[in-house]
Formats: sequence, structure tokens, C-alpha cells
Amino acid sequence: MSNDARLQKFIDAHLAVVRPLHKESALAWWEHSLTGSEEAAARAADLTSRMMKVYANPEEYAQLRALQGDYDDPLLRRQHDMLLRGYQGAQMPPEYIDRLVKLEVQVEQEFNTYRAVVRGETLTENNVRETLRESSDSDYRREVWEASKAIGARVAEPVLEMVRLRNEVARQQGFLNHYAKEFILDELNEERVFALFEELAALTDPLWKEWKAQFDARQAARFSITPEQLRPWHYTDQFFQEPPPGDFNLDRYFADKDLEALTKRFFQTIGLPVDTIVASSDLYEKPNKNQHAFCTDIDREGDVRVLCNNKPNEYWMGTMLHEFGHAVYDYYTDFSLPYLLRGPAHTLSTEAIAELMGRLSRDGEWLRIYAGIPAEEAQKVDAAAREETRTKFLIFTRWVLVMCNFERALYRDPEQDLNRLWWDMVERYQGIHRPDGRNAPDWASKIHMALAPAYYQNYLLGEMEAAQILNHLRTKVLSGEPPDALYTSPKVGQWMREKIFLPGAVRPWEEALEYATGEKLNPAYFVAQLK
Repeated sequence: MSNDARLQKFIDAHLAVVRPLHKESALAWWEHSLTGSEEAAARAADLTSRMMKVYANPEEYAQLRALQGDYDDPLLRRQHDMLLRGYQGAQMPPEYIDRLVKLEVQVEQEFNTYRAVVRGETLTENNVRETLRESSDSDYRREVWEASKAIGARVAEPVLEMVRLRNEVARQQGFLNHYAKEFILDELNEERVFALFEELAALTDPLWKEWKAQFDARQAARFSITPEQLRPWHYTDQFFQEPPPGDFNLDRYFADKDLEALTKRFFQTIGLPVDTIVASSDLYEKPNKNQHAFCTDIDREGDVRVLCNNKPNEYWMGTMLHEFGHAVYDYYTDFSLPYLLRGPAHTLSTEAIAELMGRLSRDGEWLRIYAGIPAEEAQKVDAAAREETRTKFLIFTRWVLVMCNFERALYRDPEQDLNRLWWDMVERYQGIHRPDGRNAPDWASKIHMALAPAYYQNYLLGEMEAAQILNHLRTKVLSGEPPDALYTSPKVGQWMREKIFLPGAVRPWEEALEYATGEKLNPAYFVAQLK
């Protein structure tokens, strides 16, 4: 039997087990996210544990290693590489899997059902966000901010237990720690990524300091304090990861709009209809529902769903566009590809499409076409929005530097003073003064720290890839087309389908980017946006 035939036999047997488990698990997690149901959580945990134990099987891992060699079929070679990394990362005793899954479900349940309570009133995350954007009552803002952070104390210990367990497993597998392991198995060079991030920090430092000084002066005047007296609750979201409201209140353009209908209209216009996805999605607030937003591919056969908690404002318009950017990547994958190769080339690749779409809610031309604002006003909005987009990238770059540098340090030494380290990072990269005398696990209030370890770098890398894709669309794909073609031409969807979505995970992420745009990741396009 040839090497190709032996590997195909292994894959067939593997998928007979994994495919139904993946679908059942995705459905259970979806139910849990919508309802907070403990029964759904237990079912999801059991299915996830069973899936992880498939990949933890040492005999099958040994078979895969024995199958290393040349393959006539390049798709088989790619599947072997992906399976090998998947099995390598999962090699651990069954009791470790059970404990990790139990902890993850426990923490997710806390995040799903937690609501901040302030002065006897229960607040959703939307309420918290609105308060920090709009309220001029400094004392109330502080209470709301502190209440939003209280989830950190509730999950910090189980999160730390997960970190220790993940590290123990990683070291048994021969890695420095779990964070380093995730980079290697995810086809990312840790040193290259962090060097790139530090280069971005240095390149943007003068721009950042100039903008931050001006913003702090405005905020201090608003609250009748000095800039030195500003504290985290004086900023415009819980983590200062989003741009503050600009001179143009973009929320007013969406106050009477149906975000669902706008989303469908836009994607239909560029040749990527999403009606089927919308019909399967859950887009509005409910008790005990996950308060965040995400996209999930249930079966890699077209059952793609989005969860949102929509309000008629710019934030949720941008979130809808972002999540449906993920969704079209999953939905328009070539389902004739082998099952293992269906889906994005990499997490950062799907983040690139999502971020490219998500930024349109602040684009004057997009607002003119889809939100119906007058052309003259759209020009003014566009000028302001371009400045706001630049501000967004400056703010977001600093926030990613906080997250990535903290998480890297967390996994290198989870026993250090993490509460202090968090605020050291915030002060260093964001320039926000830590609250006086505060000693609380505020780092644990960010859900990614628990449930998406070693993930955050993909957002900034995705923004870099998005900038490169945007440049290619404008200069190559839409060359000679009218200026609004980026928002109205089916050529956009056609190119994305052919060059990004349909190839799935056939190529490693940087080769996939080169196939689509003609060059590997080039951060110059992202830096140009900042300048």
C-alpha cells in the first residue's frame, strides 16, 4: 500500500469519529451560549473532552509520525501536517483533558451569566459600554467600571489553574510553555511576531503620544481634573481598546436602522449573499445569553451562524460586519475540499477579512450608500472617520501590545504578581494610570485570557493582512473602476471567493496571502494607514 493510501485510510477512520463529534459539540456550545444552560454546558464539556481525547491518542499519534514522508497528493501532505500538529498539541493524560474542559466550562458559564450590579441596578455589557461613552458622572463611572471588573475575581483562580495545567502539558511535550507551544503549532514565529510588534510600537510612538496627550487634556477638562488624575474609568470602554466617540456621532445614523437588513444588503451587493447565515443566527439580547459576539461553523458543510447582541448604533453595526466577515469566509469555502482543509488558512486570515469588513461602519462612502446619509455630509464624515480610523489603529495597537506581552509573561511565570504586572503593562503601553491602591485580578476580566489563550496576536496580524488585501483590491482588482466599487462591486466578492475563501486551508497562511496578493505579509500597508 502506498504512503498516500495509508494516510487516506487513517484520515477516513479519523473523520468517522471526529466529524459527528465536532458537529454535536458545536451545537451544544451554541445552545450554551444562547441560554447559559448548565445541561447544555455539561453536554458541550463532555463532547469537547471526547474530541480532545481522540487527538490525545498516543497510538494514533505514533501512526501519524510513522507516516511521515513524500506524498504524491499535495492535499494529503497538507492534511498530514495539520493532523500531526493537532495530535502533537493534544498529547496528555485523559484526566488532564477532563480537568481542563471542566475549568473552561466553569469560566465560560461565569462570563455568560455575569452582570454588573451598580446601585441596585443590573447592567448588561451594552449598559456598561454606554455609561463609559456617555456619562459625565465620575463617581458613577468608577462604580460601573469596578463592577464590570468584578468578574475577574470570580474567574482568576480557575484561569490560573488552567494556565498551570496547560504549561505542565506543554513542558511534558517538550515546549518551553503553553504560549510558546501555541505559536509553534499555529505556524507562527514568536520572535518574529514580537519583534514586529515592538517595531510597530516604536514607529507609532510619536503619533500615539501626541494623540494621547490631546485626548487626556480633553477628558481631564470634561471631568474638571488634571490629566494626571485620569484613571481607567475616565476612558471610553472597559479596556480602552476602542476609539472614543468622534466629532461626528455615528450612532445617530443607525438609530432608526435595521442592522440585520443593512448587513444582508451590503454582502449581497458585493456578491456574497448571507441570507442563509442570518436565518441561522441569533442577533439580539436575551437573559443569560453570551454578551459578546462570535461566528461559528457548525459542520464545515454550510451551517454557519453568528451570535450578536445588537443595539441600533455604530458599535453593533461594525460588529455585525465583522462577524459576517468571518461567516462568509466559512460559508464560501470549497466544500469539495477534504474536510480537514475546509475553512480559513489561519485564524489571522479570517480575522483579516472580518476586520476589513468591520471598519466599514465608520467609512463615509459606505455610510452614504448603505446608511443613506447625504453626500455632502458623507464627505465630512469621511474626513473625520479617516482620522478616527487612524486613531482606532493607534489605540488598538497599544491594546494588543498589552494583551500579548502580559499573556506571554503570564505563561512564563504564572506565580508572579500578576495584578501588578497587568497595570505595569497598561501604564507602559497605553499610558493609563493604575487605580490608586487597587490590587485585583483585572487581567482576568478579559474573556480571551481564559478561553482563547495565545490568540490575541492574530487580531493585529489580521489588521496587517487586511491592510494588504485592501491595497490589492484598490490597486489591482478594482483598477479603473469607480471609487465606490469597493462597496458596490461584485468583483470584490468574486475575488475573495476565488483567491481567499475557496482555497481553504490548502496553503499555510503566508503562502495563502502571497497567492491572493502576490506578496507575503508586508506591514508597510498597515503603517501607511497609521501615518
